[in-house]
Amino acid sequence: MTEPTPGSAPRPASSSGVDAHLGYARRMDRSDGLAHFRRQFHGIPQDSDAGDGGAGAADTGSVVAYFDGNSLGRPTRASLERIQKFLTEAWGGRLIRGWDEEWMALPFTIGDAIGRAAIGAAPGQTFVGDSTTVTLYKLARAALESQLSLRDDGPFRTEIVVDTDNFPTDRYVLEGIAKERNLTLRWIESDTAGGVTPGQVAAVVGPQTSLVLLSHVAYRSGFIADVPAITKIAHDAGALVLWDLCHSAGSVPVELDAWGVDLAAGCTYKYLNGGPGSPAFGYVRAELQDALTQPIQGWMGTQEVFTMGPRYEAAYGIRRFISGTPAIVGMLAMQDTIAMIEQCGIQAVRDKSIALTEFAIALADDWLAPLGVTVASPRDPAMRGGHVTLSHPAMREVTARLWAQDVLPDYRDPGGLRIGLSPLSTSFEETYRGMAAVRETLRAELLERSGLG
Repeated sequence: MTEPTPGSAPRPASSSGVDAHLGYARRMDRSDGLAHFRRQFHGIPQDSDAGDGGAGAADTGSVVAYFDGNSLGRPTRASLERIQKFLTEAWGGRLIRGWDEEWMALPFTIGDAIGRAAIGAAPGQTFVGDSTTVTLYKLARAALESQLSLRDDGPFRTEIVVDTDNFPTDRYVLEGIAKERNLTLRWIESDTAGGVTPGQVAAVVGPQTSLVLLSHVAYRSGFIADVPAITKIAHDAGALVLWDLCHSAGSVPVELDAWGVDLAAGCTYKYLNGGPGSPAFGYVRAELQDALTQPIQGWMGTQEVFTMGPRYEAAYGIRRFISGTPAIVGMLAMQDTIAMIEQCGIQAVRDKSIALTEFAIALADDWLAPLGVTVASPRDPAMRGGHVTLSHPAMREVTARLWAQDVLPDYRDPGGLRIGLSPLSTSFEETYRGMAAVRETLRAELLERSGLG
């Protein structure tokens, strides 16, 4: 096989099929500059991928192939040690003193680390706080309140732009705010195998647009939105923009400052490996911070936290977007993956992500297309994030059968099996094994449906 170049999926050098693909996977693993990070994840023995192209199925513990890193990342070995040490030393030893010594600042020190490593944000603009849903609500509501009082030679800005295939949380949050504040949602009809384009945004924004909320990487298809172009279109219309980075932070290069983004939110349990329910991060452009009033006024967001005065007085800067007591334990695990990304650089992560997804698409074309599977993600890697969606009416049942075999993708309607490939913890041979299991499982499912199985 030839090595992949952007825009071209790898193909076998001959008709030898499986052997050619496996040989390619092993060559890619041997030359992988990020392979040493893979051995830093729990469940992958430290001697795996040490130079022989992979140690077979045993290198992922009980899991044959983990294809769900875009929903929940693996824990790092260092994080297991970090959490244990925190319990016995920081919490168990320092007790309440931990707040003054480190914990009060942790939402902002980790936020700055995310800013440096993953989202292109200068210090003082990123915080770690609540769940993604609550963070989106706070930022959306703050943006909308600041815009409702603005007039452009006429009506108040009372419209919010969102697309029909945005992640449910984003849509539900905006539906609730719109009902609460008597605002109008302007819907962009987005393709479930694609995403929102600048032209679609330009067609719906106008003098009454207050806020545009979109996802950088579409959760279903993996489509990458053109953030700079869409942000400029919204700004030219006088609107603010809130970007959901849940499926891009830690996988796709993001440059919030350079792109002129106003607000952003993202989760930390996918490519940042923060663990189940780890708190989200929020970004607020420095120039906007003191002009916005966030709606959930809690004691941690005040100017003098321990004065505990009779009235809420919002802190200056990014602290005003914190509400209640930060989830310190929930912030611990993400630090180790953030450090990995900062060490190798997000572009190296992206390069491997492209190579992995190109390989998965090549396998899908050779093995799954004859079974009726279509690729429901952009084929151009410049327009595709870190996962690939494979579409077939049998994929719901196939996913359940794969889980029983310790092959773990996930499923999204309509008929989409998502292959989420986290570059720091996923090898090419693991991708090969998982895709081979998808092929065999789909074949078995189709045979049973035909009555021949």
